[in-house]
Parts: sequence; C-alpha cells; structure tokens
Amino acid sequence: MIKTPPYLQPGDTIGIVCPAGYMAAEKAAECIRVLKEEWGYKVKTGKTLGGNSDTYFSGTDEERLIDFQTMLDDDEVKAILCGRGGYGTGRIIDQISFRKFRKNPKWIIGFSDVTVLHSHLYSNYYISSLHAPMAGAFNEAGYINRYVQSLHSALRGVWAKYTCDAHPFNRTGEAIGELVGGNLSLIAHMVGSESDIKTKGRILFLEDVGEYAYNIDRMMYQLKRSGKLKNLAGLVIGGFTDMKDTERPFGKTVYELIQDIVKEYNYPVCFGFPVSHGKENYALKIGAGYKLKVTKNKAILEE
Repeated sequence: MIKTPPYLQPGDTIGIVCPAGYMAAEKAAECIRVLKEEWGYKVKTGKTLGGNSDTYFSGTDEERLIDFQTMLDDDEVKAILCGRGGYGTGRIIDQISFRKFRKNPKWIIGFSDVTVLHSHLYSNYYISSLHAPMAGAFNEAGYINRYVQSLHSALRGVWAKYTCDAHPFNRTGEAIGELVGGNLSLIAHMVGSESDIKTKGRILFLEDVGEYAYNIDRMMYQLKRSGKLKNLAGLVIGGFTDMKDTERPFGKTVYELIQDIVKEYNYPVCFGFPVSHGKENYALKIGAGYKLKVTKNKAILEE
C-alpha cells in the first residue's frame, strides 16, 4: 500500500528549494506571503532560492544536493515546495539519501523537472508526492485561482474531484488505479534508470511544454516500445503548451499523434485535462488511488 505523508496543520513548516533551475528570490515573495499570511504555515527557504549562481542552475550540483538533502532531513519541515523546475534534478537524484525520509516522509511538491523526484519516490519507496503548482504560480495566476487552491486543499488532505469538458479524441470508459505520471520528456528519459516509472495497472497522466511535434511522437513511441502504454488502467493527456513544428510540417497535431499511438489499446483516454505548464494545473497525488470516468459529455478524475 502506498505510504502517504502526513497532511499539514496550521503552523507547520514548508521548505522552499530549487533543485534544478535558477529562481530569483523576489519571484517567490508572493508565494511565501500567501503560505504564511493566507494559509497559516511557516516557511523556511533554502540557499538555492535566489542562489548565487551565474549559470542556468540554482547552484552547483553539490550545492543543490546539499540544500535539498538538508530540507529532506530537517524534522521541522513537513513539506518541500520546489520553487521551479527547468532541468537539473536528474543530475543529483542518485546522490540523495532517502534513508531518513523513508521513515518519516513529507510532501515533495512540484512538476516539470520534479517529475524525476515523483517517479523515483514512487517506484523505489512507494511514497506519495504532489504534482502541483510551484512558487511561480502564485504570481502568474494569483493564489485565489482554483489550481493554486487545489494545492492548498491537497496539503490539508481534502480528496480531489476534478471535471473537464469532453474532447472528440476521448475514449469512454472507467478505470481505477494508482495515479502516476508528469512531464513526458522526463518520463521518456527515465526509462531504464533507477527512477523509471511503473505504469502497469496504473492511470498515467502526461503533459509537456515547448517541444517539436516530431519529438513528442518520438517520446511517445519510446513509451510504447518500452511497454509503458500497453497495460495501463487509463490514460490522461494534459496540456501540451507552446508546441512547435518544423519548417516542413510533421503533419499531425500533438493530440492527433498521441491518439494514433494509443488507438490499439482499449482503456479509457481523456484529452485536455487541466494539468500543464500553463495556469491550468491541478494538484495530483502521485501514487494515490484515483477513479477515471470518461463519458460522452465530460471526464472526471477523483480520488
């Protein structure tokens, strides 16, 4: 059975770190204010938030590793919110010690590059985590919006029930299974590694940003050839934002190529679910049990 970290109580401490890309400290100011003043938590910031770095990363591999490890082992910290994603978590994941964390897990929160952490925790230790908005979302969408509020609800233990409009590519049906997934690029690149995602009998969700159509096709075929799509309980396709095409067109939209790749399977498929790199990004608990119901009129994903 999946191990669920304790839900947060008022006065609990949330740590903020940047295990991958650089984030200016001022960009997390609104998030910190809301966490403290509106949601009633304490906040502890790591050295990598606004870290002294002249590169793409929030610090050297060693600095990012130490910062994340410190938050992971800090008994006072009950949840770790990643400031942003980008790239870099895969460079340090194999050096992180989860020995203490396994005994007393806490919520790891984020998306994009944080998919590496979600998959690693689930596949190796069977511990749940939160694929959810990060610090920047509090600026971009405002904390009142439903997607940032879904993070607050998840942290408090409120079970989720999300509904989205029907899509012409949807395949109707019902599925029950543990929810796994995240950023397609990371999931494809983790195949064969210690962080490889487990998908058999699970509900898989996928999203991505800024990719060429042919590259989405290539990564989806990587999942198909490695058996990740064959025995799913259900499939949820989120937002594929800021997609690009080559000068000579690929010939299909991202949703069209995904539909074609999974057409031979008979599990329910939902397209257009609000999980993405955009503002529409509901909090989802990795490893938790969910029910996916896809009808002609709508799709529902609920714990």
